[in-house]
Amino acid sequence: MCRSIRTLRPPATPDVTEDDIRAAALQYVRKVSGFRAPAAHNREVFEQAVDAVTAATHDLLAGLQVRGRSGGGSGDGGGAAQALGASGNSSSARTGR
Repeated sequence: MCRSIRTLRPPATPDVTEDDIRAAALQYVRKVSGFRAPAAHNREVFEQAVDAVTAATHDLLAGLQVRGRSGGGSGDGGGAAQALGASGNSSSARTGR
């Protein structure tokens, strides 16, 4: 596991930005591909992979429900989707992996 990738779900960190999500996606693609920076002939597929992982991360964070959070008042204990807000941003923290 890439240790520089941070947990991006609440309540670990209150404010995750698009840059946080993209940075995690970039670190993942770098780790899987074995390249810190792709050669020119691999740049397009590398960027497509970063975009796909970024989108998948947004989907994951939007669908997570985090139990035991105080506040919210909906009775579901809050959720990652609430932290994402309308802009699609979530909160950031460190992964436990």
